[in-house]
Formats: sequence, C-alpha cells, structure tokens
Amino acid sequence: MEYAPVLKTKYKNVIAPSLKEKLDKKNVMEVPKLLKINLNQGLGAAVSDKKIVDVAQDEMTRIAGQKAVQTKAKKAISNFKLRENMPIGVKVTLRGDVMYEFLERLLSIALPRVRDFRGVNDKGFDGRGNYTLGITEQIIFPEIDIDKVTRISGMDITFVTSAKTDKEAYELLKELGMPFKNIAQ
Repeated sequence: MEYAPVLKTKYKNVIAPSLKEKLDKKNVMEVPKLLKINLNQGLGAAVSDKKIVDVAQDEMTRIAGQKAVQTKAKKAISNFKLRENMPIGVKVTLRGDVMYEFLERLLSIALPRVRDFRGVNDKGFDGRGNYTLGITEQIIFPEIDIDKVTRISGMDITFVTSAKTDKEAYELLKELGMPFKNIAQ
C-alpha cells in the first residue's frame, strides 16, 4: 500500500463528507479543499547583508521540506537603498502530500510552541476563500536549531483553498484542525 499523510486520509474519509453535509453541497466535488500552502518571508535587512537571504533560504527549506527560492526586488527604490533584482526574501509553495505533512507539523508541533498561544486570529481571510497566518518567530518549528539562529524573523503562511467564500474556507480549516480563537462567544 502506498503512503498517504494522515491528514490527507482524514480529509478524504471524514472531513469531506462532513463538510458536504454541513455546507449543503449536492456533490462531493463541490466541497472546498486545500489546494496549496505558500510560505513567504520578506527580509528588509537583506539590503545591507546578503548572507541573511542565504540563511533564510536554508531555514525555509528545512521548515517546508522542499527547496525554497529567493524573491527579488521588482524595481529600485533609492530611499531604501534597494536595486532592481536584489534578493529581498524567500518563498516556497507546497502542494500534495508535502503540503499535508507540513500542515500536520504546523498544527500539532509548531503552533503549540508559540508563547502565550490562545488560537489563531480568524480575521486573516481575503474574501475569496484564502487564509493568511502571520508567524512572528521561525524558531517555533522543530527543524530550526535555536543555537544556530542569528536573527529571529517571521513569515506569512497562506492557505489557498478552492472555497468560494470565507465561511466555507473557515469551516474547511476548522475541520482540518486550525485552532481559531473563539471571538464570538
């Protein structure tokens, strides 16, 4: 038998049928699903020190389990000493099994390691069914060796879903195990 991440199997067998009923969908193909997860790290300090981008790229590759790529400046801004095509960040896009494995690690290991964690904010939806979560410290991931970290830097994690509305995306992420704050109590 071929390997499949636990969360992917759970989505197919438990979450999709549950969402079909909850969202009143006629066909299981209408049920929203997670398409990809984008990890993005903007590094403003990289303008003065080129090594910062290389270190961040290595860390992001370890966190994601897939090679991260450098992002370059689209245009020059003299006030920030920024030139065109200068590396200013790193990003990685996860799909398929790698995406589900990352989500599993994020939900079960990384998020509980956040200081004073009370759940993630439910205001990060964009109106089209995608959710962005900001993380302030990359050291919450177990793949990062705290002793070797020179700078603490944050990152954005964007969950791209096939949901048409924020409500559908919220239900999908909640079913997948995203610990949203219960603001409406």
